[in-house]
Amino acid sequence: MSHDSDAEGAIETRGLEPVPDAERTGHVRELFPTWVAANISVLLLTMGAGLIVFNGLNFWQVLLVAIAAPVLSYGIVGLISIAGKRGGSPGMALSRAVFGQRGNLFPGSLIWVARWGWETINAVTGAYAVLTVLDLLFGVEPSTPLIVVTLLLFVACTFLVSGLGINALRVCSTWSTYLFGAFSVLVLVYLVANTDWSAVFDKPAGSTAMMVAGIGTIAAGGISWVPSGPDFTRYLPRTASSKAMVGSTIGGAGIVVLPMVLMGAVMAVGTPGLASAQDPVSFIGELLPTWISVPYLVIALIGMLLINSMSMYSAGFTAQTLGIKVPRAWAVSVNAVISLIFGFLLMVVATSFIGSFISFLTLLAVAFSAWIGVFGVDMLRRPRYDGQALMDTTRTSAYWYRGGFAWPAMAAWAVALVVGLLFTKVDWFAGPLASSWIGKNGLGWAVTIVVAAALYAVLPRAAGSGSSADPEPERETVSI
Repeated sequence: MSHDSDAEGAIETRGLEPVPDAERTGHVRELFPTWVAANISVLLLTMGAGLIVFNGLNFWQVLLVAIAAPVLSYGIVGLISIAGKRGGSPGMALSRAVFGQRGNLFPGSLIWVARWGWETINAVTGAYAVLTVLDLLFGVEPSTPLIVVTLLLFVACTFLVSGLGINALRVCSTWSTYLFGAFSVLVLVYLVANTDWSAVFDKPAGSTAMMVAGIGTIAAGGISWVPSGPDFTRYLPRTASSKAMVGSTIGGAGIVVLPMVLMGAVMAVGTPGLASAQDPVSFIGELLPTWISVPYLVIALIGMLLINSMSMYSAGFTAQTLGIKVPRAWAVSVNAVISLIFGFLLMVVATSFIGSFISFLTLLAVAFSAWIGVFGVDMLRRPRYDGQALMDTTRTSAYWYRGGFAWPAMAAWAVALVVGLLFTKVDWFAGPLASSWIGKNGLGWAVTIVVAAALYAVLPRAAGSGSSADPEPERETVSI
């Protein structure tokens, strides 16, 4: 987003510190391409295929899932991102006001570790895209050395873009949005002309439980972005329209998620094997002619690069909130190295990519949802944040509370996390309540949010919470 000093140059130098009002020159409309870019991933095709093959849904049920999932998950992203314009700091820095300076280390650490998995999944998908393009153009077969080289190349590019900061992300997001949109239309036209539509529409409906579970699976990807929402709105003026922020976030995500999930579902009717392939990308080369598949994969590769760059951008802030005292650009390098190591293990050692991916998404959603419930309720009560108190990590901070902990927030977070896991089932873990109606419908993450929010709402507020430390709010506009 366009601002005057710290983010004006090639490299954004601002870290956790709040953005001064004079530098808040961003525009709400810039959120649209940001959230388009956050969803440009061929994994959505694989997930759409999974709704047909594993969930047993028909086309119309997949359509409902593809509409409901981004509205639900990115609606939450948009709402939480309002805290960014109020406080001017990244989400995990604002979280200090909620959990206390020391208490915030607990959800912060969990969210930071969860990002490793998200970045690994995207790095692996990006590397597979490179391998598929090399195979289609030059007939080069994948090998372990080639896997290492492609993974290293992808992670290095990710590190470069995320290290540059918000302006680089904004420029890349805008161009990738146009390119990916154009080629997605091409793919759609090809599918319309070459698909056996009678087979698509004759497929019988699946169960409601599987449809609800499908919404949860697709929504989990969006849920993982919630703590990052404020990172991309902190350069907006305080008077920016909250309603427009939520609308731009949902619109940007939905315009990608809806067609991509539907395209994956349509592809799966004729080629059901793509939903369970170890490599989630190569099927595109099998289903589409080379003149479409190669440029489409290259653009999707740029998209996945951006997704990882956005995630690492936020992860750099999270690392700083955990006390890693390095500039934001270098804090990013920690996650880059980790995603490189985990990515190699997933590509060379793991037996099922999609199984690992869905398991990870499910656990990720529960981990992030406990934070969402507590932070969301606190945000409703706290119209402003004290920037000085956010940056003061000593006992003098207004957000020190008792021993550095806001105990009501900590209790609500911890209890909700445990309850959510009780209802959760993945490939290698099943909670004791996973076979209940909630568990079978994949609603562990939703229960986590509700429990966290309800508990925090009824528990007494931490001493000093949100009183004199937070100045009176300026009026916010609500027009679009």
